[in-house]
Amino acid sequence: MSERKVLQKYYPPDFDPSKITRTKGPKPTGPRQQTVRLMTPFSMRCNTCGEFIYKGRKFNARKENSGEKYYSIAIYRFYIRCTRCSAEITFKTDPKNMDYECEKGATRNFEPWREGRLKEETEEERLDRLEQEENESAMAKLEAKTMDAKAEMQEADALDEIRLRNARNEKMQGDKGAEFLDKLLELKEIHDEEAERQEKEDEEAAKKAFQTADGEAVRRLVDDSDEDDGPLLKAAIPAKKAEVVIPTFTKTVKRKRDLGATLGIKKKAKLPV
Repeated sequence: MSERKVLQKYYPPDFDPSKITRTKGPKPTGPRQQTVRLMTPFSMRCNTCGEFIYKGRKFNARKENSGEKYYSIAIYRFYIRCTRCSAEITFKTDPKNMDYECEKGATRNFEPWREGRLKEETEEERLDRLEQEENESAMAKLEAKTMDAKAEMQEADALDEIRLRNARNEKMQGDKGAEFLDKLLELKEIHDEEAERQEKEDEEAAKKAFQTADGEAVRRLVDDSDEDDGPLLKAAIPAKKAEVVIPTFTKTVKRKRDLGATLGIKKKAKLPV
């Protein structure tokens, strides 16, 4: 590859650079165009041959700035050619309606939903709707829904509580109310008696728990080593004398195990001498 590199050029001795003629074409006039790849934003029909071009068909188009503006948004123009007769079709952006506008060479197909929307909404209504859509996010809508659901649940709980209170008040009125009060008083007395009986049983059980088997009472001893722990309860049970085992160091001979019985071997009896 090194032989292809040209590090220096040869100029003959009779070379005259003024004799070189350079042809320059005319400078392009008008807006600058750029080749782009796009899909048709709407379905249309060619005015020359009647060919239908569906929405989403891909074209190699030329894009240019038309020089028009909607507020501060630039409007662009696109040039494509019909797939059948190669007639030029132009359309441009329409930021006012957030759409595209067919300009020359074709007719846009009728779209009933688009026509109805454009007739119903005015410019002010459209601007208000767009502002609201920008301000309201998905999370804000979700939070609003959850708050509404919580409020509905609280209202339902409050209504249920009011209904129960009204039903209770209706029962308390008249003779039925007096009978109900008498029953409540009786139940209260029974509950108080049961509580007193339970307290007495607990006291007796505590007394029995702090007595020894001989019936002696348990003494309270205070541990001087730890004053914060408080008094400790210790049972005054006489300690039994432990038997003292004196160890011996005499050698004990283990008895040999008779393995003959396990193997089925019978020993002969010893003859008398």
